[in-house]
Formats: sequence, structure tokens, C-alpha cells
Amino acid sequence: QVQLVESGGGLVQAGGSLRLSCAASGRTFRSLSMGWFRQAPGKEREFVAAITWSGELTYYVDSVKGRFTISRDNAKVYLQMNSLKPEDTAVYYCAAAINRRTAGLSRIGVYDHWGQGTQVTVSS
Repeated sequence: QVQLVESGGGLVQAGGSLRLSCAASGRTFRSLSMGWFRQAPGKEREFVAAITWSGELTYYVDSVKGRFTISRDNAKVYLQMNSLKPEDTAVYYCAAAINRRTAGLSRIGVYDHWGQGTQVTVSS
């Protein structure tokens, strides 16, 4: 079993920055590919970014390319969010895919474990 705990959300003005963190426990972190998703009120959960277990490959939804950066170290995965926009307002979820998965990391269904989410609010 894998436990995921997100942190770093909050309220920020448009154009500002936030850094989200996700700590994983319960399984060898190095074997987990990690993703960030978000869900705004009244909308479906959507893919934001992902990083493979090795850290060699990263993926982003078009709307955040050039503004968000996903990274990882030996214990956590991060989402650096710059130039935030009001449309980035959502609950952000960290997710983990086991067994060194590298394919399909933009799809919700490939992830095995999810965190509880952290709220990000961007004011205009």
C-alpha cells in the first residue's frame, strides 16, 4: 500500500507561484511513477503533469507547459507552478503508479494510489 500526502497549496494572486509537494510512504518510492491531477468545481479531474519512476521523462498538459515543472527526489515529487492564472484554481491531487510504469501516465486509470488533495486558489 502507498500513502500519499500533498502539501503546499494556498491562495495566491494571478501571476504568482506555488510549489506543491507530495510525500509517498509504504512502498519503494523509486519504483513509482508519479502524476499530478486537478479538479475544479463542477469539472472532471484532469491530468496536469507526470514524471516517470526514473525521472527521465516528464509530461504536461498543454495549458501548463512553460509554467509548471514537475520534479522528484528520493522521497517526494514536486510541482512548481509559476505564472498562475485564475483558471488554475482547483484541488490538486498527487497520484502514484506502481511497477515502474512509463506508458499512459496522462490517464487517471493507470494510477494505483491517490492523495487527498490540496486546494490551490488563484485570485484575479
